[in-house]
Amino acid sequence: MATAWLLHATRASGLSSLPAGAKMGCFTFIKVMMILFNLAIFLGGGALLGVGVWVTVDGQSFLKIFGTLSSSVLQVVNVSYFLIVIGAILVIIGFLGCYGAQKESKCLLMMFFSVVLIIFIAEVAAAVVVLVYTSLAETFLTAVVTPILKENYGANADFTRIWNATMSEVGCCGLNNYTDFENSPWHQQHKTYPPPCCNNEYPCNESLAETSHVQGCFDQILEDIKKNADVVGGVAAGIAALEIAAMAVSMYLYCHLDQK
Repeated sequence: MATAWLLHATRASGLSSLPAGAKMGCFTFIKVMMILFNLAIFLGGGALLGVGVWVTVDGQSFLKIFGTLSSSVLQVVNVSYFLIVIGAILVIIGFLGCYGAQKESKCLLMMFFSVVLIIFIAEVAAAVVVLVYTSLAETFLTAVVTPILKENYGANADFTRIWNATMSEVGCCGLNNYTDFENSPWHQQHKTYPPPCCNNEYPCNESLAETSHVQGCFDQILEDIKKNADVVGGVAAGIAALEIAAMAVSMYLYCHLDQK
């Protein structure tokens, strides 16, 4: 349905009524812009992928160079996997768009359109779930994350440091509250809760954790997003506009290849 809509919009734009020379000039210009735009995406994605792999393989050397910019284990470990995923997606999109336009391949252009459309739908669905069905998202995350916290916090050194850094920087405790750490290896060994759950006061026992009223990380992050709704909304709208434009351009090239 989306393909049919873009096809109709492309034909309705009046380009079909232009002289042959003007149509060819328009086609060539859009093709070149498509190549350059996706080449930039490909190179940017490759750079992000490279940095992500570098940080994952040798995070210590990254910290030595960018220590002032990224001093916590959280920023190194979490960002590395995030960069790898985003970089890989951008490389795929950039390759399909750039090579498809350069070779005038209808197959690659349709693959490019399909990948961007899938990402666009996934982003819209994720936004709806997080913003509209907040309780559902919280329930799902609680069912997934809480057992992992209880199993690994205090037993896995890297996992413990990551969560300590997360809670310290965000100003939160667990996913929901301090009870997420009950019966965890840390709690069983020290009989206390993580210091961030008590505003870094010691010892962080149950009574102090309860009176500290430190929010869970899910609520805190959601609150931060709402506080910066204008910025988040602007960025989301910009990304959505770029994705729609990319789909429209790829469909224009796809539909006009036979008319060259």
